[in-house]
Amino acid sequence: MSQTSLDTPATATVSPLPSSGAPARHRWWILTVIGVAQLMVVLDSTIVNIALPSAQKDLGFSDGDRQWVVTAYALAFGSLLLLGGRIADLFGRKITFLVGLVGFAGASALGGAANSFEMLVAARVGQGLFGALLAPAAMSLLTTTFTDPKERARAFGVYGAIAGAGGAIGLLLGGVLTEHLDWRWTLYVNLVFAGVAFLGGALLLRRSHRDKTTGLDIPGAILVGGGLFSLVYGFANAESHDWSSPQTWGWLVAGVVLLAAFSVWQTRSSHPLLPLRVLLDRNRGASFIAVLISGAGMFGVFLFLTYYLQQSLGYTPIETGLAFLPMTGALVISSTLATSVLIPRIGPKPVVPLGMGLAAAGMVWMTALDLHSSYVTDILPTLVVVGLGLGLVMPPGMSLAVTGVDAEHSGVASATVNAMLQVGGSIGTALLNTLATSAATDYLTGKDPRDPAVQAHAGL
Repeated sequence: MSQTSLDTPATATVSPLPSSGAPARHRWWILTVIGVAQLMVVLDSTIVNIALPSAQKDLGFSDGDRQWVVTAYALAFGSLLLLGGRIADLFGRKITFLVGLVGFAGASALGGAANSFEMLVAARVGQGLFGALLAPAAMSLLTTTFTDPKERARAFGVYGAIAGAGGAIGLLLGGVLTEHLDWRWTLYVNLVFAGVAFLGGALLLRRSHRDKTTGLDIPGAILVGGGLFSLVYGFANAESHDWSSPQTWGWLVAGVVLLAAFSVWQTRSSHPLLPLRVLLDRNRGASFIAVLISGAGMFGVFLFLTYYLQQSLGYTPIETGLAFLPMTGALVISSTLATSVLIPRIGPKPVVPLGMGLAAAGMVWMTALDLHSSYVTDILPTLVVVGLGLGLVMPPGMSLAVTGVDAEHSGVASATVNAMLQVGGSIGTALLNTLATSAATDYLTGKDPRDPAVQAHAGL
């Protein structure tokens, strides 16, 4: 990513959004409500990861299929976020937020009661669908509630910290629930979060007027959804098919073609799902790319380090969740430092590339982990470095992605940055799971797969 893409301080580019009146009286309580909803959505990107080994044993699905429990959620979420953002703009942010909460809770209850792999994946798709309504409405509410640039910067600092740290918190909570209750409670717990956020939202949020001047871009939603699904499915198919198979490259080509058609359609649609002027702003475009790359890396760390700690090193679910806490702490510290000190003083140009460099260095460092690695001397330092790096990228990236956007397009801008995080996670998970499964299959050739030592080495 070119550094010139991020050369303006965030505080200098903020354009006050139109406001229906004075700043919301209970805006900091509204931030709490939005934070609870955001935490629930982000938790579900990782909370099930800790439970995956237990769910896999209970429902009997394969290593190749396990990625779909993660990817089904992220893919439905990411591919429908743009439509969800437009729905929030069209029908009102408050009602969209509340409907998203109710639907998310219902899908979570279905997943907790799943008696088959297919039912679990269907529930995860449902979570993603309603999360796609909830997340852009929440971020858009945040943008329009905090109209003062300084207050908005602090609010996005909190929001960004939740977005980044929520994944690691989900791993810890997932470990506690899986070990002391059952893996199904990693889904049932969402009913508590949704209930709290729904009550707070119903009482505190302002009702916005319906925008009758715009409409839903259904062809655009089909094109972008189909394109993203095709890309992820193509990467996932490489595990069971060769890269030269039409089942792999055919889907990848189809994804590229559909996304290209989506871009062309957006220039011709009377009500584009993603107006290109929102996407093509230099700072905003660079932010989208940064969040996309960070999402791929973050989801990969959560998924594969979880299996490494549990299957290769024999950690319990709770021990695995606790192992991620230093990463959470490092992320919160660096995100707070970035939004309150670094970005206002020196701008995002040096901060975001530094964060991406740190995160990349930590992930490269992780490739040296083996069966004899110690947590304190080997695993802990890598987690801290990755956390510090992601904290310098996520909050600035999310804030810049909606900076300067008018109220009319705040929902779609919010949806786009969330979509970049989820799509990056989907593609990263599918691709990395394919590479990991293929490597494990090659290692097991000629060896006894029932030998625990062999299984442990295959998981590296």
